[in-house]
Parts: sequence; C-alpha cells; structure tokens
Amino acid sequence: MKALIIILLILGSYSSYAQANLEKLAGIINAKSVSPEAYVIQKFKTNDVVLLGERHIVKQNLLFVQRLIPLLYREGIHTIGMEFGAYENQRLMDSLTTAPDFNEKLAEKMMFDYNVTWAYREYVDIARAAWTFNQTLPKSAKPFRILNLSYIYDWEKFTGKRDGETMRAVFSKGTVDKFRADVIEHEVLAKKGKILALVGTPHAYTKYGSPYFLFNGDDFCAFDRSWLGNRLYEKHPGKVFNILLHQSFIKKTGETYQSISPLDGLMEKLMQANRNKPAGFDLINSDIGKLEDTSINSTCYQNFTIGQLFDGYIFLNPLNELEGCTVIEGFVNENNITHALKQFPDPDWHSRITNLQEMIAFIHANARSIREEGNR
Repeated sequence: MKALIIILLILGSYSSYAQANLEKLAGIINAKSVSPEAYVIQKFKTNDVVLLGERHIVKQNLLFVQRLIPLLYREGIHTIGMEFGAYENQRLMDSLTTAPDFNEKLAEKMMFDYNVTWAYREYVDIARAAWTFNQTLPKSAKPFRILNLSYIYDWEKFTGKRDGETMRAVFSKGTVDKFRADVIEHEVLAKKGKILALVGTPHAYTKYGSPYFLFNGDDFCAFDRSWLGNRLYEKHPGKVFNILLHQSFIKKTGETYQSISPLDGLMEKLMQANRNKPAGFDLINSDIGKLEDTSINSTCYQNFTIGQLFDGYIFLNPLNELEGCTVIEGFVNENNITHALKQFPDPDWHSRITNLQEMIAFIHANARSIREEGNR
C-alpha cells in the first residue's frame, strides 16, 4: 500500500488512463501475474510457437532460458530455437548436446561461425544447459534440442551500400527471417512439435508492423510485416504467441534518440509496487496492455498501446540491475582475427574495426552497454 501511495505522488508524467487506474493496474500485476517460468509454460497450452523478444546480451535473459529447459521438456516441448546459431552447423549442435562429454571449444567455434563478435558465455551455455539436461535422460528418450535458426552470412561481400545486389551477395540463402521461419516450419511444426524461440525483439513481432516512412504511403507511412513472427503468425494464426522480455525502449525527441524506461517509467513503477518480483503477465486483452506507449514503436500509429506491440511481458529485474553477458576471452585471437575482420557483421552500423585490439574492445563495449543503458 505504501508503494501505491508513492506512485500516486508522481503520476503527472503518465497518461490520464494510468492516473485513473493505477491501483487497479498494480493489482493486476500483483494478483494475475505468475512466475516467468510458469508464464512461458502456460502459453504452450494453446500455442505451438512462443517467441521471446530480447534486448541482446542481457545475462539474466540467457540464464532464464537455460532454466526453462527441464520445465519445457516436462511439458513435451523439446526444442529451443536460437537466432545466434548457423543451420549449417545443426548436425554438429545435435551431436554436441548428446555427446558423452561437452565440447566447449566446439560450441564456441559454432558461435564464431555465425557471428565473429558474439563472444558471450551465456549464449554458448544454452548448448551446455541442453547437454547437461540430456545427460539425465534415459538413452532411449528423445533429447532436448537447440535449433540454430540462422545461417552463415558473407560480410566480406558487403560493399558499403545496402542495395539489393549487395544484400543478396551477403545473404546468399535469402532474407534471414524467411529462412528462420522455414527452419521452424520443417524442423518443428511439420513434425507436430512446439518451439520456444529466443530472438531479437523485432524478429518476434507477430501482429505489429514496424513503421517506416514512405513518400507514397498513407500518411507517408508504411509497415513492415516480414519479420519472423509476422511470417509464422500469418501462416498459423492463434498458434503463435510473443513475449517481450523487459528492456529499454527508444524515444525520439526532435532529432535525438534516447533510451527510456518502458511506458515512460510506469512499467517499472508498477513492478516496484510488486516489490520487483519476477513476473510474467498478459498484455493482450488486459488493462496493462491498454497503457499508452509513446516510444518510437508508436511512430505512424494513433493512440498506440503496448498491447499492440506484444502479447505478453516478462519482468526479471529492473533495468538498472540488468547485466551484460560474460565475455569469452580469446574468442577472437591472433589465429582467427583475419577472418573475423573480413566477416565483421553490419560494418556500416559501427565505427571501423581494423585490428584485434579494436575487436576485443568492441566486444567488451557491447557487454558494458547493458549496465550503462539501465543506469540512464
């Protein structure tokens, strides 16, 4: 009750809906949420695909997914799909997670094959967690599987221009989310299976279309609905559910972009009223989902709400307690730096990397950015 009184004193920055319904909203969080683990399992009762939208490199998110493996298996879900993994290495991944001993160097090499900068222990340890669980099963039992959803891109062919010719050369197997959707279709859904997939937030969009400006579009806007989740939801409506893992949003003020707490801080205030207890809860068909989102997600929409963005929400920790993943020292080294420099992903999105020291600094900076973002 004290927490609710404190919140009432700072309502000036929130929407009139939130001001009028704060106690009710806090009550929903307190009464209707369940543990994050139970929430994910619950959604498989009526869905074949559950997508977790992550802000990359958050340690708590990866540890959470690792904890889910035995719970998923108990419910008949035998697969976790990972954005960060190359399908070319799927046979190796399957053998790794069922071998008598865990080959850590092989797990790291497979990650390097997909993304030469992804030197983060907790991602590699998803495979270790699957291996550890599989060691507990009878030899005749179906093993738990880590499914690599992506493929190996050829960034050496990037010319600096993101035109069709260049991107077809880099992405030789086609657009990545079509490829990922096809992998899920033929490896899981065609076999009447179910899958939990951990992907970057935009890839998990289902009903939401990400906006972009178009000269000839209505109100000069158009909406991209070609993400992984969009593709799966279009083909399997009512069987695909997406969950947003708590993360910062982006807001644009003039020409400035800045990280903000979701719902201009209201989400964290509601969770604070719940003593920051880890929780999973619905946004769809919920009063929580009616809360106005004024972040960049709302661009081109009228009266946009967070329930239009995702179906569900998982809160593990406040933003200022989230940690970056553990860097694997030596992941990029003197022996593989030449290849790493050639295959550095999205080189036009970052300052140029020219040597091993700069590559290592880049990897560490990405991990540090989680803590820095949460403390803004």
